[in-house]
Amino acid sequence: MGLKPIVELSVAEAYELLTGRFGLTDLPPLDAIENEDWGRDLLLGRFQEIPADALAEAGLRWDDPEPKHLAR
Repeated sequence: MGLKPIVELSVAEAYELLTGRFGLTDLPPLDAIENEDWGRDLLLGRFQEIPADALAEAGLRWDDPEPKHLAR
């Protein structure tokens, strides 16, 4: 099974990973950001602070390794 692209995470999934797995404590409450575009952007931005190897250990990656039109 491959790594899941970060951009495919729901806001709730992203929040849980950032707070639970990566230990971030300075995020606004989930209910304040889950239905806001800026909230999703905030969470995605915070993933940029996490080293790629730590993301991979959590089963995550940033980009699609192969564009869909090239996949066989």
